[in-house]
Amino acid sequence: MAGVSTVTDFTVVASGTSAPHLKALVAEVARQMKELGVSSYRTSGDPESGWVVLDFVQAVVHVFSAEARAYYAIERLWSTAKEIPVPQAG
Repeated sequence: MAGVSTVTDFTVVASGTSAPHLKALVAEVARQMKELGVSSYRTSGDPESGWVVLDFVQAVVHVFSAEARAYYAIERLWSTAKEIPVPQAG
């Protein structure tokens, strides 16, 4: 996000397949960040709504349902930011 946003250094956008999947993804992100010693500033949203945001200040993580991700298309907001591809699991 360098040069694109003064709010955060990294933005992560992920998708889940259902509300329970979103809940599990959010819990795992929070657990992993805590293990790394990174405190959460704020978490907003609800898995049932299809969108949860975890704010770690230097990184903001958006976890979407497929429908909400397509509707909001937030990747377009930062289309000029350098993308760091993440390998797909499994």
